[in-house]
Amino acid sequence: MRFPNSFLDEIRDRVPISQVIGTRVTFDRRKTNASRGDYWACCPFHGEKSPSFHCEDRKGRYHCFGCGVSGDHFRFLSELDGISFPEAVERIADMAGVPMPQRDPQAERREQKRASLSEVMEMAAGYFQSMLQEQQGAEARAYLRSRGLSSATQQSFRIGYAPSSRNALKEFLAGKGVGKDQIEACGLVVFGPDIPVSYDRFRDRIMFPIEDARGRVIAFGGRAMSKDVPAKYLNSPDTELFHKGTVLYNLARARRVSAKGDTVIAVEGYMDVIGLAQAGFENAVAPLGTALTENQLELLWRMTGEPVLCFDGDEAGLRAAWRAADLALPVVQPGRSLRFALLPEGKDPDDLVREEGPDAFAAVLSGARPLADMLWMRETSGKVFDTPERRAELERNLQALTAQIRDENLKRHYSQDMRERARTFFGGEQSKRGGQRGYRDGGGGGGRNRGFSGRPGGASGRLAVSESLARSALVRSSKPAMPLREATLLVTLVNHPGLLDEYFDALDQMLLASADLGRLRMSLLDAVAHNPAHDRDMILKKIEDDGLVGIWKQAEARVKGAYMWPALENAALDDAREAFAQTLYLHRRAGSLHKELKAAELALANDWNEEDARHLTEIQAELSNLQATEALIEGFGLLSGRANRS
Repeated sequence: MRFPNSFLDEIRDRVPISQVIGTRVTFDRRKTNASRGDYWACCPFHGEKSPSFHCEDRKGRYHCFGCGVSGDHFRFLSELDGISFPEAVERIADMAGVPMPQRDPQAERREQKRASLSEVMEMAAGYFQSMLQEQQGAEARAYLRSRGLSSATQQSFRIGYAPSSRNALKEFLAGKGVGKDQIEACGLVVFGPDIPVSYDRFRDRIMFPIEDARGRVIAFGGRAMSKDVPAKYLNSPDTELFHKGTVLYNLARARRVSAKGDTVIAVEGYMDVIGLAQAGFENAVAPLGTALTENQLELLWRMTGEPVLCFDGDEAGLRAAWRAADLALPVVQPGRSLRFALLPEGKDPDDLVREEGPDAFAAVLSGARPLADMLWMRETSGKVFDTPERRAELERNLQALTAQIRDENLKRHYSQDMRERARTFFGGEQSKRGGQRGYRDGGGGGGRNRGFSGRPGGASGRLAVSESLARSALVRSSKPAMPLREATLLVTLVNHPGLLDEYFDALDQMLLASADLGRLRMSLLDAVAHNPAHDRDMILKKIEDDGLVGIWKQAEARVKGAYMWPALENAALDDAREAFAQTLYLHRRAGSLHKELKAAELALANDWNEEDARHLTEIQAELSNLQATEALIEGFGLLSGRANRS
């Protein structure tokens, strides 16, 4: 029996490959990183003592680095149990809770039809590509050059040109033996009862092939060359192959890149995706001329737990960001959320990388804000909260927002977060202007609170900002210095790989405030997983392969600048071990105290009493002592560094 690809894709997506393989093997606790869907075990296909068999949920694939076997869910069961492909499909379908499809001659005919239509779309894509290189494509080539797209990029994305003729594509396909019904079914011509003779849908347009998750052409987008055409961009209509709300442009390429650990960036248009790819950001996708849909959001989450949505930094961009936030809010859950990055006004991603370079867009991404910040910004931006009624209305609106979240645990955390924001926003501060009681204003006068808040300092302070600054803060937030304690821990392990066996669990569970150092930690874990020898040169090679050399050099410079000599390469292993253990203790204790501090603040906010207030004071005192201890350690490093240099 031939199974529809859609059915096979569905059951593969519903059942992580680790769930299938985990019934036959015991995953190695040290090498496995379940939070990333990355699993290691001794290979079930050949005898071995150390785990070299790897499976990855995101890719839905397994591979043994010892004997070379590889495959997907179905092949694993077929080869290990000696069962047929249909039997393997039936087992996976049962695990997924999906009924097996009945043999349906009509469905099989539809599948055959889809296959033939894919061939027609491939012919059309090749035709458009060839037309771009002909004399009639000269203006289109000049336009693409003006947008800074190289020939290699144009070929990579298979960009083409549709001539202005009403029948050029139709006649080309007919000459290849393609029937009228197939051409119409592909949406390549405009036809209907009131149209005597069908004609090419795309005329005098730069053509962008739209591919499915497997890289097959299923539709086209066309940009008009003439300014007089009402529709600047035109997409294929919905067909047997193509449903606009269920596809993302550049999905197949971005999925391959995201499988290496990168996040996914959703931008607004074809040229944004292509321009970013040429600048080195190959993990960008775009909806097809419409607002993001639930299906497209699900596609993003299948690739990464926290995609970044990037919008133009104007009012329309803000509205689009808020629509996406409303769409996601009911279905967010632990491990499935969003971050938002807004560009400077008047810029789109393609403009930014061409005019200011890749670093400018990287800064936009580093300033991306979480979903909670976007919701808070929308509810407070440009609004006045100078009466109890208006403050109560804000709290009611925030409660209504958090009530939409279906995951009960996450809903509770969002409710706590929004209550804390409101409490600190309306902190009851005394206005220093005229001695009148007032509320924090955003610097615009008149008690106007305009925007979302950050944490510039202190344990819980939140500052409102102006509406224009709120927008720029999404993309231009100043990057704090790399935390010295965190940098010291990782630099020590890289320079002294002999400590990795002893502290592997600590590295695996280490919580880091710095996103850059978090990436470095993951690279170090991957290096250890793939090479038990723990050689420093091998680790540095892995860091280089992962594109993290800049972060490594920054971390090493941070440690050297503080003269934390036990972390450096030339320190004795015993010195490195002793200093690492001390730094790790401080790191863990600081994290624990900050959690206790937040819990104590929340408890006092809900029900003030002397016992909780005393407990809060004790936590603050211990934090101060801890910070003083770290200062002494850092000072010792400074003195020792001077002594070593003298």
